[in-house]
Amino acid sequence: MGRKSKLTDDQWEQIKRRLLEGESRRAIAKEFGISESSIREKVSAQVSEIKSVANQIVITERALSALPISAQITAQNLASKLRSISNHLASAADYGAATAHRLSALAHSEVEKIDDANPLSSAESLRGIAALTSLANESGKIALNLLNANKDRPLEADEPPAVTEAATAQDAAKIYQQMMMEK
Repeated sequence: MGRKSKLTDDQWEQIKRRLLEGESRRAIAKEFGISESSIREKVSAQVSEIKSVANQIVITERALSALPISAQITAQNLASKLRSISNHLASAADYGAATAHRLSALAHSEVEKIDDANPLSSAESLRGIAALTSLANESGKIALNLLNANKDRPLEADEPPAVTEAATAQDAAKIYQQMMMEK
């Protein structure tokens, strides 16, 4: 763990904003009494990401405005549906993970009832445990697929988990298609 910054979170936000407005790292570092490398380490990656996203928004808005009005409406509706799919799959993953947890707990409580000296005498309980475990594994599939789709994405400290789990509508749509093909 590194040493504590001598700047507050608000000061770092101000530095980030000023970098985005085009001020030089050197001038900002001098004003705040810190090194340029501190700025580079703390906020430059975020600034680059913000600029990249802003450029993507501009490119997307230009591409959208180049379409005929009816195609713009269709594109907006499709984007809305993709966001909805992403949100619903994230919720399904959350519920599925909770269901998997509950079913696993039930299976575990059934395991406690098994006679260790003669486990085969509890065949009915073993079948119940197998069924509960299978259902728990099936319930967790959506959550696991979403996590796998996002395993290369770092979770930001202030980013809500649902956003990371759902990542993008495109990821969610791909996972949904894969799941439908598996059935």
